[in-house]
Amino acid sequence: MIKIVGLGPGSPDALTIGAIELLRKSKHIYLRTAKHPTVEYIKDLGINFKTYDELYEKYEKFDEVYNSIAEDLINKSIDYKEDIVYAVPGHPLVAEKSVNILNKLCEARGIDSEILPAVSFVDALMESLKIDPIEGVKIIDAFDIKKQILDKRVGLIITQVYNKFIASEVKLALLDYYHDETDIYFVRAAGVKGLESVRKIKLYELDRQEDIDYLTSIYVPKDLTNTKDFYDLKEIMDILRGENGCPWDKEQTHKTLKSCLIEECYEVIEAIDEQNDDNLVEELGDVLLQVVFHSKLGEEEGYFNINDVIKCICDKMINRHPHIFGDIKLDSSDQVLDNWDKIKKKEQGLNSYTDSLRHIPKMLPALIRADKVQYKAAKVGFDWDSVEPALEKVLEEFYEVKNVYKSKNKGKIKEELGDLIFSCVNVARILDIDPEDALNYTIYKFIKRFQYIEDKAIENGLTLEDMTLEQMDNFWNEAKLLKN
Repeated sequence: MIKIVGLGPGSPDALTIGAIELLRKSKHIYLRTAKHPTVEYIKDLGINFKTYDELYEKYEKFDEVYNSIAEDLINKSIDYKEDIVYAVPGHPLVAEKSVNILNKLCEARGIDSEILPAVSFVDALMESLKIDPIEGVKIIDAFDIKKQILDKRVGLIITQVYNKFIASEVKLALLDYYHDETDIYFVRAAGVKGLESVRKIKLYELDRQEDIDYLTSIYVPKDLTNTKDFYDLKEIMDILRGENGCPWDKEQTHKTLKSCLIEECYEVIEAIDEQNDDNLVEELGDVLLQVVFHSKLGEEEGYFNINDVIKCICDKMINRHPHIFGDIKLDSSDQVLDNWDKIKKKEQGLNSYTDSLRHIPKMLPALIRADKVQYKAAKVGFDWDSVEPALEKVLEEFYEVKNVYKSKNKGKIKEELGDLIFSCVNVARILDIDPEDALNYTIYKFIKRFQYIEDKAIENGLTLEDMTLEQMDNFWNEAKLLKN
């Protein structure tokens, strides 16, 4: 049998009688590390042991160290054919990964194991800070902090902050959730008389402490007033839609919010085009608000909530990236897009290429929709070989407009103008030009030249209404000679 015993947080007073008696009568004793205050006391008792400290020099990663320890203990248990003792700092089941690995190996290989409980460093830390865990405490390993979702609504204990480099990594991770002036507690050697140090510091000061070592932990208190997060946004929406909420927000429906969502999306695009990060942050927040708003409406109606929305997109991303989350191998973006379309067609029950064209959202701006329709048709070979015949098609459609524009048949005029615009989009697509960008550039250019006309009118004591078209045209031609 492998008997796993905890050595407590570091004070000999915290060692249990059971642990001392077991160590005294056992022949084969192995310590994960001798770097623990209690070890000197164990030596004074005349207890002989071996440690695994040399493995920390042999391997680069802690997982490799812990796996090696567990394998060695299993082998020794088999070889000795008698009980062995494995002693670890603190409590064997609190933040002790080597014990977790060892327990799984024992179970898999049919080897008996027994845990002797002990006082953990968490007990000592809570005692030192006078924390009641019933109010909510999350305990994480400093090495795992980047994989964790932190929450200001509960206290946070971070273990194994054993050097300045790790402290710096922890600080950077915390700054994603807390502001840099947040009060935190630096705790070293909790529960060990003469060594214990507990002090309040600012978060930004964490990696500047001089006494950081293997006995260091960090405590971040619960603080509902700290940096706003997603759950604050949800709570705000609950309040706005609540009994005493905002009259306007309470009146909204999915339909009334449609234009808001479209407008906010375009404002995001504008911020991207302007390369304005501050505006981009604000506008992305407005889009996120729309998602939360619609999700709140769905929750009230009993059909779905924000968790359903998140689950849906997570499932979709995993399903549409089998080259990442599955066993398919794709080497290029083109292959990824082709496979994406195949998966999408299957998900949406599209049985033909025409179905794919019809499935392109009708609410898209017409230029974007036209470009997408042409792109999908081109993927199956329905396309010009070069831009020249596409340009000839533009001329053909131009003359068809010219032939009907004087008629009273508005339907026919509309049809021919649509054909002309569609042909222009085709030329843009073949030349790899975004038709929306091209038209927006022309609009920008028009406005700038029009401003030149108005500025010139004011310089000459005129108003636009008083000017002749010829005068305007002359200033327009001047503007064309200037750099856009």
